[in-house]
Amino acid sequence: MFTLHQIWGVCSPEEAKQKLKESRIHIEHPDNIEDYCLSTIGEELYKIFIYGFTKKQWGKEPKNLPASIIKRIPIRLTYNDSYFNDTYQGIPIGGYTKLFENLLDGIKVHTNVDYLKERDKWKAKKTIYTGAIDEFFNYELGELEWRSMIFEHIFIKDTDYQGNCIINYTDAETPHKRIIEHKHFDFHNQKDTIITKEFSDSWDRSKEKFYPINDVKNNTLYEKYRKMIPENFIFGGRLARYKYYDMDQVIASALKTVTKL
Repeated sequence: MFTLHQIWGVCSPEEAKQKLKESRIHIEHPDNIEDYCLSTIGEELYKIFIYGFTKKQWGKEPKNLPASIIKRIPIRLTYNDSYFNDTYQGIPIGGYTKLFENLLDGIKVHTNVDYLKERDKWKAKKTIYTGAIDEFFNYELGELEWRSMIFEHIFIKDTDYQGNCIINYTDAETPHKRIIEHKHFDFHNQKDTIITKEFSDSWDRSKEKFYPINDVKNNTLYEKYRKMIPENFIFGGRLARYKYYDMDQVIASALKTVTKL
């Protein structure tokens, strides 16, 4: 509501509903990001908030990407500034590193191991694999498409840079897509600050995979790979399941898999 008030001057949910109704463009089957946005929020909001960010994030025109990518973000006519509708939002105390240290307490852990180069050494009755599914099969059926990331970390002395954890830059002209200010996640009291500028990047085999591009072509290829998974393997996570999971979704998926097993 505050966003819509800033742009349109509306103050109540009813006023916002009416303005959205006037702005929408009727599209029979909005199956891509652009058509979905035009049919739900109209051209003005789409151009301000969605078009530039989406193009930076995915390196593709929004009309060439499936609507499912944007449907995960709700349209809410309230003054609650939280990103999602979840009842509870937060991160583990001490961060995810501390969470995993606690989970792995008493378990032997090997790090700096390239499993795919040494898989014969690590044979087991049951293996949980969270790497990329196409890489697991040595790209036998071809590469899935991914987006990578570039992170620029900046130390700034004696300041609060932006006053909160994350600010997205939705215009196409700003090269980075967002700035993270880490102290606002958990610690809050540091005198100095560290910010990270995030840039989307194309992917090749020399880079890290971050985001699956879940269009029809890639999902079809993923399904072919999925049918090749050996019986004694459990594939999980963004890379292995080729899904755009948020953190809560990947944890829910893990718990569901454990319950099933």
